[in-house]
Amino acid sequence: METQIVLVRHGETEWSVTGQHTGRTDISLTERGRTEASMVAPTLSGWPFVAHFASPLSRARETADLAGYGDDLVIDDDLIEWDYGEFEGRRTVDIRQDLPGWNKWTDPTGLGESAVDVGVRADRAIERLVAAAANGPVIVFAHGHLLSVLIARWLDLDASEGRRFVLATATVTVLGVKREDRVLRVLNQSCTSGSIEP
Repeated sequence: METQIVLVRHGETEWSVTGQHTGRTDISLTERGRTEASMVAPTLSGWPFVAHFASPLSRARETADLAGYGDDLVIDDDLIEWDYGEFEGRRTVDIRQDLPGWNKWTDPTGLGESAVDVGVRADRAIERLVAAAANGPVIVFAHGHLLSVLIARWLDLDASEGRRFVLATATVTVLGVKREDRVLRVLNQSCTSGSIEP
C-alpha cells in the first residue's frame, strides 16, 4: 500500500490576514476561515482516511471539526506551530525595522524556536504519520510554517528549505512515495478548485 499523508493548513484567522507571526497564540478562525474549513470535506470526499491528526491549537482542531474529521482526532504536540518567541504577533516588516534583513528561516527568533528546532519536531511527527499510514491514508490539520517544514523534511531537505513551500489557509497538500522515494504529489491546492482523488 502506498504511503499517503494529506496535510491541511487551518482556515483563515485575523492574524493570517494581517501577516502577524502566529505561533502559540491560540486564536480562533474568522467567519471566512470557518467557511474555508467546511470546504475541505468535499475536496477530500473520496479519501478513506484511517487516522486524523491535529495540532493542539484551536484553529487546527476547529478546521478538522468543520471539515468533518474531528472524530477520533489524535492531538500531536509536535504539530503545534513554530514558537516565535518575542516576535510572536509581530509582522516581518515591523521586526525588520529593528533588525534589518531578519529572516525567520535563518535568524534567531528571540527566545523562540529555530527552523532546525521545528525540523526536529517535524521529523518526530513524520515517524508517527508513516506508522499510521501503513494502514491507509492519514490526514493532518496544522499550521502554515510547521507544515512547510514538515514538507521539506519529508523531501529530505533542510528545515530552512520549508520557505520554498508557501501554504495558503485551508489548502491541501499530499505527500506520498514513488517506489522508494518520498515525493510531493499535490501542493497548496485550494478547496475551491475541485476534489482531489486518492
